[in-house]
Order: sequence, then C-alpha cells, then structure tokens
Amino acid sequence: MNSHQVALLLFDLALILVLAQGLGYLATRIGQPPVVGEILAGVLLGPTLLDGAVSDTLFPTDVRPLLSAMADVGVTLFMFGVGLEIERQALRGRGRMAAAVSVGSTAVPFVLGTGLGFFLLRDHPTEQKAAFIVFIGLAVSVTAFPVLARILSDRGLAKSTLGGIALATAALVDIVAWTALAGVQAAVGSGHGGMWRVALMIPFVLLLVLLVRPWLRRLMTRGDGRGPATPWLLAQVLIGALLCGAATEFMGMHYIFGAFLFGLIVPAECGDRLRGDLMQHTRNVTSVLLPVYFVVAGLKVDLRQFGWAETTELAAVLLVAVAGKFGGTYLAARTAGLPGRPATALAALMNTRGLTELVILGVGLQAGLLDGDLYSLLVVMALVTTAMTGPLLTRTYAKPVVVPETEERRETRRSVTPSA
Repeated sequence: MNSHQVALLLFDLALILVLAQGLGYLATRIGQPPVVGEILAGVLLGPTLLDGAVSDTLFPTDVRPLLSAMADVGVTLFMFGVGLEIERQALRGRGRMAAAVSVGSTAVPFVLGTGLGFFLLRDHPTEQKAAFIVFIGLAVSVTAFPVLARILSDRGLAKSTLGGIALATAALVDIVAWTALAGVQAAVGSGHGGMWRVALMIPFVLLLVLLVRPWLRRLMTRGDGRGPATPWLLAQVLIGALLCGAATEFMGMHYIFGAFLFGLIVPAECGDRLRGDLMQHTRNVTSVLLPVYFVVAGLKVDLRQFGWAETTELAAVLLVAVAGKFGGTYLAARTAGLPGRPATALAALMNTRGLTELVILGVGLQAGLLDGDLYSLLVVMALVTTAMTGPLLTRTYAKPVVVPETEERRETRRSVTPSA
C-alpha cells in the first residue's frame, strides 16, 4: 500500500463510522433499530447516489479489496456472536411452542418463496436453477435474531413470555436457515472445491461437538466460572471462531458457517458474567467492522435503473416476504394456542431481517445465484421489512398482554429450584 491508499483507507473508515453512527442514531429517534440507518448508510454511499460519483471517488478499486477484507472479518465475528447468543436455555419451557411456530414461520414463506423463485427466473436466468429457487425460498424465510433481540430489549419485552417465545422461535428458524443455506452453498460450490471437501463437514462437526466443546467447557469453567473474561480467554475464543471460519471456507462452503457453529457450541454452563463479557467484547469489535460490511454491501446495490419492471419485481418480493412470514407465523402461533394479539405481535417480530438477510444475500451473490439487479431488490426488501417491525409491534402490542401459561411451562417452573 502506498501513502495515498493508506490515507484514503483511514478517511473511508472514519466516514463510514460517522455515517453509520449518525444514521443509526437517527433511526433510533424514530423508533427504528440502528441497523436500519446503518444499512441505509451503505446504500447511500453506493453507486445509486449521484450516479456513482460518490462511490467512485471515495472508494476506488484499489481500496475496495481492503475494505472487503475488513468486512469479512467483521461478518465472521458477527456470525460467531449470533451463535453465541442463541442460548439453549431460551428453549427451556418453550420448546413445543417455539417448534410449532418455527415450522409455520419457515415452511410457509419458503414454499411461497420457491414460487417467487420460478417467477424471478424469467428475468434473472442462471445455470443453477434448482439452487436459485431454493435460495430465494431461504432468502424470504430468514429472521434476524440479533435485531429481534435488540428490539425486544429496547421495548422491555426480553424477559416477557412473548419475548421468550420470539427468541426461542427465531433461534430455531436461524439454525434451520443457516443449515439449509450451507447445503445450498455446498451444492453450488462442490464443483469448485470438490465433493471431498464438502464431505469433511461431517467429521468437522463431530470434532467440534466431541472435542472442542469439552475443551471450551474446561477453559471457561475454571474456578467458579463466574469471573470476567480475561484477554487470554477472549483471544483463544476469537482464534477458535476465525479458525472454524477458515475451515469451512476451505471445505468449499462459506466462512460464516464455521464461525456460527463455533459460537453455537460454546457451552451454556459457563457463568452469565463470562458469557456476557464474551458477547460484549465481540460486539465492541463488530461495532467497528460491521459498518464496513454495510458499505461493501451498499457498493453492490445499484438502483439507478429502477423502473416499472423492477417495481413489479420488488412488489412481488415484498408481498411474498411479508405475507409468507407474517401469515405463516400468525397461523402457527394461533394453532399452538397463542391469543390473537400476541400472535400478531410475534408475527411482526419474526418479519424482521436486518443484517442477517444481507449476509445471506452476500453468500448468494458470491455463489453466482444472484445478479446485481436482483441483489439490489432483495437488499431493499430487507430494509423495508426490518423498518416495518417497530411500527407493527407498536400497533399490535402497545400494552402488555398475558400469554396463557402452557402445561409444559408449568412443569418446567415447578422443576426449577429458585436460586438463593
């Protein structure tokens, strides 16, 4: 790197952080999660604004690979954090309800999404037709677990019954979505990396569960397991996340899967303070690197040629995404025994997509399943559906509603001895 590139890279990083923080703050002022403003910042810095003059001047081709590398590290740690935040204890007492709702929240939008995939194939042809159709189904089925958790926390619902059901359902939906996406990635990338590399995924998972997880348990429960995370412990955990990402990338899959799996196997037996420290340290790093990912993603969003054809496609995408996710979740929740208003609020929460959607779309773009135009439309869909969540939740769940306690929850509550 020469002096000019270094200076421009540092300036770009400062600009990205200023815009992300500024628009993220403005988003919170109007009742939106910060990720809405951060995604918008990435789109505004892309080629859509001023016919690409801003993006070409501020982000020349010799600097973009450096930003992409930083974005990759940020997403790797973000996916580790997603896996880390999915606590198995969240399912305790809510397993049946969450499982029932997650089926509707995943299956209905996926089926409608595959139909949408057939529709989109007309104007976005690809040699991987089956993988494309399945990918579109997954793209409209995902729920952004971290954004959902943030919304619940901001509204004081994280500890409520509805919040617990929403978190447990989103956790199951995310696990199913990432597993299915790994399968699609393996099918598309097997020709590049070879099927033998993809087959390594089975012993890799076994290694994580049988060897790495017990090692993490011993590492994190030394003493009483309730102390703060030391720099040495944090370094070892982050090294593990990065190595797992490198391993799945070598297997012909995406690095996000390895980082997600590593976060998922972190034992829940470690103390709450230790786990909280790991989450906080991870967020501190990703708060700097993730805005870079928004800009890298935004540089690929080009809405300059947005016309009637694109408007029709966007309307179809939004209709399928919202109707499938909202309708599927609501019907499943009502069938599982939730009253109408909590079921509607749960459906609104599950419709949020946020950064998780951008990560999935990035995988599709990298795998050649999406072209630039369709990628841009799907990013807009992610932005719109995430922005819808707050207003819908306010209208449907402005006041607390008591969700009936199930027999499963009563049995669990009776079996748990309160701590001193």
